[in-house]
Amino acid sequence: MRWPFVAPVLLLLCSNVFMTFAWYGQLKFPSAPIWIIVPISWGIAFFEYCLAVPANKIGYTVYSAAQLKTMQEVITLSVFAVFSTFYLGEAIKWNHIVAFALLAAAAFFAFHEWK
Repeated sequence: MRWPFVAPVLLLLCSNVFMTFAWYGQLKFPSAPIWIIVPISWGIAFFEYCLAVPANKIGYTVYSAAQLKTMQEVITLSVFAVFSTFYLGEAIKWNHIVAFALLAAAAFFAFHEWK
């Protein structure tokens, strides 16, 4: 296993879990005051950055910036789909599946070696 190829995926996966909770975790607490939610979200986001920055630094040694961004978007959508289903209790609908399929197609084009 080549660490520079795998590390960005694992780090971005963990990073996106923190990011998703930082951005959307508060939706489960609609009565919480914004002045409390913002610093808590910033604190959670700190750990997201601690993982995302090394993921991109390591990943850029073997992936292009466009490939890293595409990878991050696919991971973000995957993490969010699980989060919104299990944490927020929202259903995945057909249009979400289509959007994910189009993002997967984008990943194919970003990672395919065109000559």
